[in-house]
Amino acid sequence: MTTIRKALFCAAFLFTVILPCEATSTSAAVPSQPDYLNSVKITFLSWLSGSTKISYERAFPAVRQSGEICGSLICAGYDKYRNNPLGFTVRYGHKFFLPDNDGLSLKGFYLRPELMYSHYTYDHSIYQIRTLANMGAVLATVGYQFVYKRFLADFWVGGGYAIGQEAETGYHHGFELWHWFGTYNPNIAMSFSIRLGICF
Repeated sequence: MTTIRKALFCAAFLFTVILPCEATSTSAAVPSQPDYLNSVKITFLSWLSGSTKISYERAFPAVRQSGEICGSLICAGYDKYRNNPLGFTVRYGHKFFLPDNDGLSLKGFYLRPELMYSHYTYDHSIYQIRTLANMGAVLATVGYQFVYKRFLADFWVGGGYAIGQEAETGYHHGFELWHWFGTYNPNIAMSFSIRLGICF
């Protein structure tokens, strides 16, 4: 009888202590919300810079990466330089998310190499003629993407190399040419912004 009692005691201990603990640890690794793989975003306040920027991102969860393409219509917004810009910008960035235990494919810190092309015309303030701005850039950005339910917020900053025919203002509706600390360099591009969107 003593042996049977010991066996029953061990079995009761297993079911009441060990197994619930294992179930709790397993459930903790499960995301508290659906793991959406797609998102559509608009660049926050882009309208105030003279263009409207919309992007689409697709996650590749098996490798903790995503691809993102963004297009902007230059003229759809407030013309802060008052030079009547008209054109477009396209950009593609590939995100490499750092390891994260939250189980959400679109959430976390990331590194993103990016290719950009900006093409538009505007009224030159000195020459008083319609002038072309035509620039390409290769950027490296770092950022953090936050996801809560279907809401998404993407923050980043970065820089890289630009080449082409720069605008008088140095602003190319997606990146700016270096113009800080009293210096100007048409081959250094800077990018920093916030995108807000929804996941699906």
